[in-house]
Amino acid sequence: MNNVRTFKKLKKKAEKIVMITAYDYPSGKYVEEAGADIILVGDSLGMVVLGYPDTLKVTLEDIIHHCQACRRGADDTFIVADMPFMSYHLSIEQTKLNASRLILEGNANAVKLEGGSLNRLAAIEAIVDCEIPVVAHLGLTPQSVYAFGGYRVQGKKAAEFEKILAQAKAIEAAGAFMLVLEGIPEELGKTISETLSIPTVGIGAGRYCDGQVLVYHDLLGMADFKPKFVKTYENLADKTINALAEFTREVKSLSFPSEEYIYNAIKKNEDN
Repeated sequence: MNNVRTFKKLKKKAEKIVMITAYDYPSGKYVEEAGADIILVGDSLGMVVLGYPDTLKVTLEDIIHHCQACRRGADDTFIVADMPFMSYHLSIEQTKLNASRLILEGNANAVKLEGGSLNRLAAIEAIVDCEIPVVAHLGLTPQSVYAFGGYRVQGKKAAEFEKILAQAKAIEAAGAFMLVLEGIPEELGKTISETLSIPTVGIGAGRYCDGQVLVYHDLLGMADFKPKFVKTYENLADKTINALAEFTREVKSLSFPSEEYIYNAIKKNEDN
């Protein structure tokens, strides 16, 4: 299995890191079989799996539950578990307890939290002090959707650019071993990636990050919302609907189940 040292080595070798979200046994299994480096059990499950309008309603118990299922499908892949909204905001004690639950109960290898404020830096330091690896997350942080006034690209203005760059440096100093960069201009993604010694993983952050991450349902065409940065590699939504519709038609028309799908089928010439 990969570990925190693996990803630093990949950055030094300029070999891109592949992170894909997964939320359950089959998606974890498929991502592992596809050879991705990291699975992220993200709070995006709130939107793509649970049907919420944003990520804010996802609970720690949700993440633990889905992380356990994902691990059962991917026992040899490095798993990062998202710390959901308000699970690391109230106190250092709460932060350490919740991070430890994701490791001990969720069977994750690391945790991820959003933001670069002084409180977030303190949270990172506290979790790292518990010997738990931390992935940080800057730029368009979905848990800040109300504060941002929507899902808006961050870092376009010079002051925002410099603020995010400064936060990235502080996050590395706080002990995070990896940084996710989301929804920022490519130039900012390039600058941060070249400045930090820890690897960066981009999602809508351009070509120069040390790796890329996409949401499982996004890249398979199964999500309702498609951001600009998403490439759809397969349209499973249409294929799934077509398959379910065909099953419905066959049942209604009495063509399913046919004899080949029946145990000890009654022959048509037999009396009932």
